[in-house]
Amino acid sequence: MSLIRLALLSLWNRRLTAALTVVGIALSVTLFLAVETLRTGARASFASTISGTDLIVGARAGDVQLLLYSVFRIGDATNNITWESYRDIAAREEVAWIVPLSLGDSHRGYRVVGTTTDFFARYRYRRDTGLRFAAGGPFDDLFDTVVGAEVAEALGYALGDRIVVSHGAGRGGLAAHDDRPFRVAGILARTGTPVDRAVHVSLEAIEAIHVDWQGGARVEGLSIPVERVRNLDLTPRTVTAALVGLKSRIATFRFQRFVNGYAEEPLTAILPGAALSRLWSLVGVAERALAAVSLMVVATALLGMVATLLASLEARRREMAILRANGASPRTVMALLTAESGLLALAGAFLGLGLLYGVLFALRPLLDARFGLYVEIGAPGIRDGVILAAVVGAGVLAGLIPAWRAYRRSLADGMSIRS
Repeated sequence: MSLIRLALLSLWNRRLTAALTVVGIALSVTLFLAVETLRTGARASFASTISGTDLIVGARAGDVQLLLYSVFRIGDATNNITWESYRDIAAREEVAWIVPLSLGDSHRGYRVVGTTTDFFARYRYRRDTGLRFAAGGPFDDLFDTVVGAEVAEALGYALGDRIVVSHGAGRGGLAAHDDRPFRVAGILARTGTPVDRAVHVSLEAIEAIHVDWQGGARVEGLSIPVERVRNLDLTPRTVTAALVGLKSRIATFRFQRFVNGYAEEPLTAILPGAALSRLWSLVGVAERALAAVSLMVVATALLGMVATLLASLEARRREMAILRANGASPRTVMALLTAESGLLALAGAFLGLGLLYGVLFALRPLLDARFGLYVEIGAPGIRDGVILAAVVGAGVLAGLIPAWRAYRRSLADGMSIRS
C-alpha cells in the first residue's frame, strides 16, 4: 500500500502529463470497446434483418443467392415460381401464412417489390419488430404504392405524389411505365433493413403495368386504357419468391425437404437465419479489419505512455537517487515505475469504459433511427472485463521497460550533475 501511495503521489506531482496519458489511453479504450460493441450490434442487426419467417422459397438456386435477391434485393432470380406451384405450396396444411414477392422493375434505382398487404403485417425484423407506417397506410387501390423510408427521404416523396415505375432493374430501368403512374399511399418508418430502399406495389399492379408488354418490351401499337385494365383478370402468372411461416417449427425441415424435392418444378427452400450467418461469414472481413485497427490504436496509446515514462526518467534521475539514498532498493524503484504505469492504464481503462457508456447513451437513438442499428446497453460483460484486464496488464508490462532502465542506474549516476 505504501508503494501504491508513493506512486499516486509521484503521479500527482506530474499530474498534467499523467492526465494527458490517461486521456490518451481512455480514448483508445473507448474506440476499441465502441468498435466491439458496434460490431456485435451490426452482427445482431444483420442476423435479424428478417425474423419470424421460417422459410424463403424460390426457384432452384444457392441459398445465399436466394437470400440476396429476395431479402436484400441484390441480383436477380434464375427463374420464377409459377402461380400454380405457389398456390400448391400455400395450400399445404403446415403453412400458417405465405407472402409472395415479385421482382423485376425499379424506380430511379430502387427496386420495386410486388406483394400483398400481408407483407406489412407479416414481415418482422430485429427479433419480433413489425413494420410501422410513418404516414398513410397499405395500398388499397390498384395503382397505390408504399415506399420505404430511404426512398421517401432521398426522392422527397410525400403522400399523394405520383411516381412512374420503370421496367427492369437499375437507375434508369429499360423503359418507363409512364402510361400507368402510381400514387404514394403510404410511407414506412425507418427499419434499417432493405425495406427502406424498396417501392412496394400489389401483385395485381405488376400485372397491370405489363398487360400490353411482351418479351420485355411494349407491344407496338397496343395501348390498353387504365379503366379497361382495372376490369381485366390480373391474377399473377409467376412470382419471384415467397416468405413462409409454418404452424409448427418442428415441421420446418420436413417442409423444406418437400419444397426442395417438389416434382412440378425445381424449387429451393432456405432457412433465413442459416443463410444470413453464411452471408455474414463472407462479408465479415471488414469487421475484423476494423477490430485490428482499433487494437492498433490501443497499442499506440500504450507505446505513448512508455515514451512519456522514458522521457520523464531523465528529469527524475535525482528523484530516483534520493529514493535509493533513503534505503529504497533497485527493485523498489523498479516496482514504483511499474505501479505508476499500471495505475495510468487502470485509470485510462475505467475512464474509457465510462466514456463508452456516455457515447452509447447519447448516440443510440440516432443509430437506431438513422441506420437501424440497435445497440443493447447493459452492464459490462465478461468480454469487456477481459479487454480492460488486458489493457491494464499491457500497461504494467509496458511499464517494465522504463522500470528496467531505472533499475540498472546506479546511485552515483543519479547524484552526479551532467554538464
